[in-house]
Amino acid sequence: MIAHRGASGYLPEHSLAGKALAYAMGADYLEQDIVASRDDELIVLHDIFLDRVSNVADQYPARARADGRFYVRDFDLQELRSLSVWERFQADGAAVYPKRFPAKSGNFHIHTFNEELQMLQDLNRSTGGNVGCYPELKRPQWHRKQGVDIAPQFLGILADHGYIAASDAVFVQCFDADELVRIRVELACELRLVQLIGENSWGEGPSDFDSLRTSEGLAGLSRTVNAIGPWINQLYWIHEGAIEPTPLAHEAQKLGLEVHPYTFRHDELPEGFESFDALLKFFVKQVKVDGLFTDFSDLVRHTIDNPD
Repeated sequence: MIAHRGASGYLPEHSLAGKALAYAMGADYLEQDIVASRDDELIVLHDIFLDRVSNVADQYPARARADGRFYVRDFDLQELRSLSVWERFQADGAAVYPKRFPAKSGNFHIHTFNEELQMLQDLNRSTGGNVGCYPELKRPQWHRKQGVDIAPQFLGILADHGYIAASDAVFVQCFDADELVRIRVELACELRLVQLIGENSWGEGPSDFDSLRTSEGLAGLSRTVNAIGPWINQLYWIHEGAIEPTPLAHEAQKLGLEVHPYTFRHDELPEGFESFDALLKFFVKQVKVDGLFTDFSDLVRHTIDNPD
């Protein structure tokens, strides 16, 4: 079970408090999304943008780009630390998930990748646990166009914390298939790699996700990565009123690929499911996923530990 951006169902995403709560709730892995600041510090934040999860528009109103967005890459670490991190909100200021932590409230701040890994390892030491990290390189090609190659620095930070071998408690994920090949071959990374699979309409990098989901695409992935992270909706369909698995998970697993879908949310059930418990049981028992991303680690842990 991977804590999706921490205990995001309860505390603002990618806050250290949210990561600590997810750890206490029994997550097996904590997820980190990695983006670069203006001074090339790697920070933990889901987007290359700041304006939907912080008070950047209030603090630095003149720093938006021509598209009206505020980019992490335009701020140095000291400036980023001065911001408040909030529950995710929409362009009109309304909360994306209204029943979660109150929007624009709390005392949460941006931190670095290095700081989060240190906290994780300190928690493992103090609790005797072995919770792993599950970092994602965000838009590496975009970052290179902005003047920074984040992958080598990213792998260096992981190595500094002892994450170097396939047996270590880490998965490295990315939507960019070419970047994962580069990480495996050119950068000689031995860590377990995960190909995230979205929809082409999302504009999430250069990869053709429709092609990656084909038998040929999966076979190609199996030569580079250890797992796929598909969107939850890609793993089931509704046929004549019945919910059935699509072939994707089974085909991937036949090739030796683990399947870690995203994102399981108690307050955002996909079509066809009437409860979170029913959703989890379908994916665990019928799709037979090897892992999953969730905003609600406590609820998933309860279901995993208490099977019918």
